[in-house]
Amino acid sequence: MAGLHHVTAIAGDAIRNFGFYTRDLGLRFVKKTVNFDDPGTYHFYYGDEAGRPGTILTFFPWEGAAAGRRGVGETHQTAFRVPLRSLGYWTQRFTEKGIAYEALEKRLGESVLPFTDRDGMALALVGTAGAENELGWSNGDVPAEHAIRGFHGVTLLLDDAAGTAAVLTDVFGFKEVGREGSVIRFKAEGDAEGSVVDIYEAKGFLRGRQGAGSVHHIAFRAVDDAAQAAMAQRLVEKHGLHPTEQRDRNYFRSIYFREPGGVLFEIATDIPGFAVDEPVAELGRSLKLPAFLEPQRAQIQGVLPSLEETAS
Repeated sequence: MAGLHHVTAIAGDAIRNFGFYTRDLGLRFVKKTVNFDDPGTYHFYYGDEAGRPGTILTFFPWEGAAAGRRGVGETHQTAFRVPLRSLGYWTQRFTEKGIAYEALEKRLGESVLPFTDRDGMALALVGTAGAENELGWSNGDVPAEHAIRGFHGVTLLLDDAAGTAAVLTDVFGFKEVGREGSVIRFKAEGDAEGSVVDIYEAKGFLRGRQGAGSVHHIAFRAVDDAAQAAMAQRLVEKHGLHPTEQRDRNYFRSIYFREPGGVLFEIATDIPGFAVDEPVAELGRSLKLPAFLEPQRAQIQGVLPSLEETAS
């Protein structure tokens, strides 16, 4: 199964981020854990009911983080799928919630509603034919029939598309399926969540700077360790790229590399999944730590802001 596994971004205030994605957008809070490399900081995971690959948006909320700057070598926009008939509902909801959004537009034949989160992260809802037949998670506020169905895909802003396109097609199994102006669309086989990557080629444009509102990295799916290893081997032998050693992230196992356009890519395994340390019905309720951080639980909990007041 090809496509996106997750997208990881940077936020500022943790409580504001939690409220926006669980309440305003109605995503499920799939996992509350910490940045394994910076355990004084939360790592939030939002997605569908079970936290399936292709639905997961994650955040490192770093209090006081300076705002990022959009530019080349960065993810330009992250887009979700919703039923086509739901775009009117979301336009009204954004107005009522005071969420900044732009006029509905057509992009490669699809209806797109661009908007931003409270940190200025560029997002969009894409009206997707047939999405109404997929199960939607309801937070009790956003009706299930209008709920987000996972990712549509991402748009990368790059100086040159060629090297990145080669990785997408040769390593990840995407195919070029369309062009419109400076945008080239690549699509994974099938119509699963997170099957689209658009490359917006902008030669000579200002380089981006990461910060609050920026995407930190994009993760692509590998069904298991063997598939991941095969991708890594192809990156080395065919593209001269050298991914990191495998790192255990508890819910998936990951390798990382900087693709030719400068974006940090990850390859994450579908296994073991988010139910490995708590049942699906209880996802996101408790702070989960990897075994090596458990001895520091009291210290870690003492510095993390409480989400209890916003969780009701």
